[in-house]
Amino acid sequence: MSNETSHHKWERGIIYLLNLDGWELEWTGEEFEHYDARGKTPKGFDCVIEFKLRNAYYPTKVLEKYKYDKLMQIDCLKFYYVFDSRGNYLYYLDSLELPEPNIINCKATEKFGRDELINKTVYFLSESQASIINKY
Repeated sequence: MSNETSHHKWERGIIYLLNLDGWELEWTGEEFEHYDARGKTPKGFDCVIEFKLRNAYYPTKVLEKYKYDKLMQIDCLKFYYVFDSRGNYLYYLDSLELPEPNIINCKATEKFGRDELINKTVYFLSESQASIINKY
């Protein structure tokens, strides 16, 4: 099984669990979008969610400025969901107070077969900024 397939299964699994909790989401991961799920919140508001799945734990969560800017152009509620080895963190982007952006050197998107290092502008989010936190 490829990493991409495994990643997609995790995304669909998280959506399934959120839907059990009253969300009405559909997975968009196969499409070229700046989000991985769209649908409705438990209160019936239109929304999109971008997922970041990490194998390792980092005390700060990385949100790419490019993705944030693209999400903020969409006319609905926006969420950023981070899953790592120690918990789940759901950030409500519409009211999130962002820290100053940072530039990090990291791999280009593997999805497009690029493995060179590039500079990305990112925000480092604290766990306490998440609207919902489930720790293991």
